[in-house]
Amino acid sequence: MKKSFYKRGKLIHTEQPFACVLQSRYRNNRCDKCFKEGKVLKCSNCMYVRYCNRFCQKEAWQDHKDECVKLKTVAPRTIPDAAFMLFRILRKLQKGGDFQKGFYTTKFYRRFGNLMTHENNIREDKKRMEHFQSLVVVLQSLIDESVMPSNVELLQIFGRMCINSFNILDDEMNSIGTGIYLGASVMDHSCRPNAVATFDGPTLHVRLLEDYSSGSEIDISKIFISYIDLMDTPDVRRERLRSRYYFECECDRCQDQQEMNLMNAGACSNIDCDEPITNMSGESVNNCPRCKAAIKNTEREKFREIMTFTMSRLAEMKDIAYLDMCQICLKKQENVLHYYNVWYLKTLDHAFESAINMEKWEDAISYGLRLVNGFKKYNGTYHPLYGLLLLKIGKIQLFVKQVEKALKNISDSEKIIRVTHGEEHDLYKKQLVPLLCQAADEFNMIKQ
Repeated sequence: MKKSFYKRGKLIHTEQPFACVLQSRYRNNRCDKCFKEGKVLKCSNCMYVRYCNRFCQKEAWQDHKDECVKLKTVAPRTIPDAAFMLFRILRKLQKGGDFQKGFYTTKFYRRFGNLMTHENNIREDKKRMEHFQSLVVVLQSLIDESVMPSNVELLQIFGRMCINSFNILDDEMNSIGTGIYLGASVMDHSCRPNAVATFDGPTLHVRLLEDYSSGSEIDISKIFISYIDLMDTPDVRRERLRSRYYFECECDRCQDQQEMNLMNAGACSNIDCDEPITNMSGESVNNCPRCKAAIKNTEREKFREIMTFTMSRLAEMKDIAYLDMCQICLKKQENVLHYYNVWYLKTLDHAFESAINMEKWEDAISYGLRLVNGFKKYNGTYHPLYGLLLLKIGKIQLFVKQVEKALKNISDSEKIIRVTHGEEHDLYKKQLVPLLCQAADEFNMIKQ
């Protein structure tokens, strides 16, 4: 059989959601249909969901008309996101949605009933069961008792929702909603993915991150995406996969002890040496492998102390990052944590975003540039987060008139975003390309 060749960046799957929900915190400024940000108006009947225009409202009506009456009885209260998602799945199934097919090849497809429930795992998961029980209480005010599934059926539907949901991301890879995609649900996880899922509103697109050869059609069993943040240590990644999806990741990256050591590495006490010191918190390494500088017990204790301090502060800043706290952490980490240590990189990332929010542009550029190598190493050369980092740095550099540097970073970002999002995505067409043109024009004016 003649093999087909697919280049990196090839769009291999696109799909509309079986059901989706916009996160409640975005209800006031995003459309419930297209998820686009802007001025939105409430549905005049339920006063709960909002739309950006008449077209979106009309497109949504086929699904919304059945829920509209129930939502009217809830407003102005806010339905928890998971309860709203479960509600919409139930409404969909009641209208024959269990017959809907989500194709992942030209011949093969999945229905909602084909999705894994992990029912036994969920029953043994105390937190999940408590969450489920709280959702049932909410659903009782939204679903008529005569059509409410039994608790057994409802738990199975809940399980399919938990295990198979995708976080719907905006152009900056922030989660803005949740969706079930029947066809895409067949794709497995890897911490070294060869494909990436991005979104245009609630529409899912999957593109190749590597060149790929196959038979006449792509073998979906050999396509892997990442379900989680890749800039975490293997033990953290495995725990998150285990607790949310109930499987043990055995990919080659999770078994890469060398990377695990690097992610937790300390800095050499010799400031002229950039060798990562692995197992810094233990006592098996007594000298730097490169310059042979001695590792003192006081240095080990300081490393352990600062790692603990950093982890606790980052946990406190999970939702809101404070620049002054990030600066305190970074000061403590200086010459103690290696620049590839993920806790150092996470601190830098928080500092970068905080500096942007506070319009401290020079600080933001400094933090961003220090992030570049770490983002590339742990996320991969072609990854949306790496491309977006370069784009943000370039945009700020252009604003403060560092034109040549801006042109370089935006150009590098373009090569990545063209692969991960494609040339038709709004991020590429409406944000990146205009910035690239502006940078090129300003650069040419300087050179004239």
